[in-house]
Order: sequence, then structure tokens, then C-alpha cells
Amino acid sequence: MHKYIKDFLNFLDNGNSRFPASQQISARLDAAGFIEIAEQDKFALTKGGKYYIRRMDTAIIAFVIGTGNIAETGFNMASSHIDSPGLKLKPQSVKCVQDVCRVGVEVYGGPIIHTWLDRELGISGRVIIKGKKGFESRIVDIRKPIAVIPNAAIHMNREINKGFEYNKQNHLQAILGVNPHTDNPLNALLANELKIKEQDIIEMDLYLYDLQAASLLGIEQDMIISGRLDNLAMTHAILQAIITSEKPKQTSIAVFYDHEEVGSQSPQGAFSSLLSELLERIVISRKGSREDFYRALRNSFMISADMAHAYHPSYPEKYDPDYSPKMNRGTVIKRNTNLRYASTSDSSLRFIQLCEQAKVAHQEFLVRSDMPCGSTVGPVVAANLGIHTVDIGNPMWAMHSVRETSGVKDHLDIISTLSHYFA
Repeated sequence: MHKYIKDFLNFLDNGNSRFPASQQISARLDAAGFIEIAEQDKFALTKGGKYYIRRMDTAIIAFVIGTGNIAETGFNMASSHIDSPGLKLKPQSVKCVQDVCRVGVEVYGGPIIHTWLDRELGISGRVIIKGKKGFESRIVDIRKPIAVIPNAAIHMNREINKGFEYNKQNHLQAILGVNPHTDNPLNALLANELKIKEQDIIEMDLYLYDLQAASLLGIEQDMIISGRLDNLAMTHAILQAIITSEKPKQTSIAVFYDHEEVGSQSPQGAFSSLLSELLERIVISRKGSREDFYRALRNSFMISADMAHAYHPSYPEKYDPDYSPKMNRGTVIKRNTNLRYASTSDSSLRFIQLCEQAKVAHQEFLVRSDMPCGSTVGPVVAANLGIHTVDIGNPMWAMHSVRETSGVKDHLDIISTLSHYFA
């Protein structure tokens, strides 16, 4: 198994929600010699220096200061998002009735809901506790079967195989146990995990996740199956590429946004000031003026990397026959005339040239003309900063399912392409 694929599977298994995913990114950056800077501190950046900032415990931007004049060379940027569709716990809804203890959930983003039922589910996220020195934020990842959302038996729901819509309030409550020994087994579990008293738990942002590990798939083991491929796959590829960037001429920027799946309108989302503030502060730290900042933007480029749809042989009617990307046949350039994707002919050409330099294939995707199109952070960044942007991603099946599938070769190829980009 290639070292990057082995590391990717590990990254998936340890990124069970947006909080531990962010923690993994920072740990890898620390190990690679990147220096964390607090946003409230003054920036003192040197040519060739490797740094990163974090916002709100999740979003991260890593960057390597280029050796060239920043106003003339600009920024080479790539962005992804670390959040994935899923089910978030509603902790105050824990109830033990008729000897069954359960907790309600909020649906985060747009998951394929039925894939979450009848599975062993763990719990991952963040808990805010009252510590000896004040309030503390703790990352938790309870990797054992804690919850299940059971279906009703087919004898009680004869229509389930004909297409059944689950009521999110009633049908998605997660069962935590039967014959409970405590009134709030969730708080008891967290207190035991964090080695604190239950009364010291103040707030929590906890998500359910499928406990089945990421793995290779297929007779030739040429596919990857896991939860959260959208969009930890592109996150991992960008991270690997920025880590290997050494003294580039252009300043290299890797942006790991949060909250893309729910619209990006948060302090750590693509609509926020996060990226524009950082870019201007980099220019100022390098003794540049505001004029230099705007010049740098005009010489910059963004690769918005989010997963794409692979041709599915069981649903051929869902694809435009001329734009149906195949798995392990190359990274996909995503285009849409209504600008749901940011790709243009100019920005697509630049990515094609990168693929040629890396000696890897590329493909194109256009949604059927009679179907709606999804979107990414690409159009937001392109509009806010006024820079050329291309939307790309690796082809996958079952996007937003609890288990998604993508190609091994595609992942290695996009790492190679992004490494050339950041070099």
C-alpha cells in the first residue's frame, strides 16, 4: 500500500467530525515544522517560513511565504472544507422512557439519511467543561458502539422499500441503551471519558459517526470506501502538498474551511473575512502596502477542491453522456454556466497545464441540462477576492452517504498535481 494511501485511511479514521479533523490537520502541520500564529498576535513572517492560523477551533489556513516579490508573484491557493453531512446530538433531549434511553439529533447538511440507520455509531466532537483555570474546550472521540438508530421492522412499515421519508424529529432518535442505570447516560459517559464530574460539563458539539473503518475495496483494491470522503479526501491531498512545499517563488496557501455543507456563512466559512484578512496581513508583514495587496490578488490563483460525481452504471440516466467522469481516470474539472462552479476556460486551462506537468489525466463534468447543480466554496472565493478560480475534485460514488467510494489512483494523482502547484 502506498504511504500516502495508508496515511489517508488513518486520516479518515481519525477525522470523525470537524473538530478532530481540524486537530489532525494542525498536528500534521506541527510535525512538518509549521508555526502556529494566533490571529490576535502580530505577524512576523520570513521568506520560506511555514505558518498556520486557526479560527474557532476548526478552520485552518496553512501557508509558506514565497521567495519572490509578493506583489508580483501573488498567492497560489487551494481550498477544501473539513465538515461532512451527518447527525448532531441534541444533548438536552436525552430521555429514558419505557426502559429505553434515547437522544434526538439535528440533521447537519444533506446526508443520505437511510444509510445511517441500523449501524453501530460512535460519538465525536467537542465538549466545553469547567476546569480549574476556567472553561476549557476538549476534543472527544468515543470509538465504541454507543448508539443505534433502528428501523421499524418491515412488518410494521410495509412501504419502506417503496420509498419512505423518515421524520427527522421522530424517527432519527439515537438509542443509547435499555434498562439505564442513570438518568442521563450521555453525560455519565462523557464525564467518565474526560475524567471529570458531570456537573462540570457546560456545553457540547457532538456528532454521531459510523464506526466501520476506512478501507480499500475491490478485487484489485483500487477503491477507497469510508465515511467523510466528501471532503476529507481533498483536504488530505492539499495538506500533503503544502507540507512538502519548500521555498516556493509564489506564496503557497492551503485553506481548510468549515461549514461548507451548511452554506459557509460563519466566521470560519468561505463567506467570512478569514482568507482576505490573512492575505492582507501577509502582505503587510512583508512590508507591502495596500496597493501591493491588490496587485498580489491580481497575480493569484485558487484551486477549489471538492469531490465530484463518478459515472454510476446503475443510474446512467443521471449523467450527461459527454461529461461522465470515470473513477481512477483523473481529477475532474467541474463547470457550470450558471456559475455554481467557479471554473472558466482560463482557469480550467491552468489546471490542465498542471496535470500535464504532473503527467496525470484530467476529466470534465457538467451536470445534465435538465438537472440542478450543486456548488462549492469556489464561486464565493472567486467573487470575494476577484481572482481566477477553478473547481475540481476526484470522482466518487454515493456522495453524502455514511459510506462513500472513490479511487486510489485518483487520490495519488491529485496529490502529485497539487505538489507541482505548490512547488
